[in-house]
Amino acid sequence: ALSAAGLPTDRFCFEGFLPAKKAARTARLQALRTETRTLVFFESVHRVQKSLADLEDAFGGDRPAFIACEISKLHEQYRRASLSDLSNDLLAGDIPEKGEFVIVVQGAEASPDSTLDEDLLLRELAAALPTRKAAAIAAKLTGGRRNELYERLLKMNS
Repeated sequence: ALSAAGLPTDRFCFEGFLPAKKAARTARLQALRTETRTLVFFESVHRVQKSLADLEDAFGGDRPAFIACEISKLHEQYRRASLSDLSNDLLAGDIPEKGEFVIVVQGAEASPDSTLDEDLLLRELAAALPTRKAAAIAAKLTGGRRNELYERLLKMNS
């Protein structure tokens, strides 16, 4: 599904099945709202409509997404559209509610106006951790490249 989705695959996150209970599912999706990696979910035929509706509520109806059903079976089907359009297609019966589903959702846009000061973060992490570990943590928090942050730390320390 990920390779056929046509969505960014340089960084992705496999989430598996969303929680069955609405409150837990909503909380999990709210935690993923700002995730910039492409998200991959499994869903059962019994919950796919509810999950798509919750994805639309959490991420917005315009978020690009992809749904695959019955992968590697006779009646496999793939569709890429916005979350809103996929939800409407499912409700209209254009996407048959049969078998297993994989839902792939494009990650959130990276926030260019981040208030995180990378240099300050690097200095603080370097004061408490070895350089490689500090660069790895900074890369995870900022979305930057670990090797570039490591080089910046080395220059800061010299």
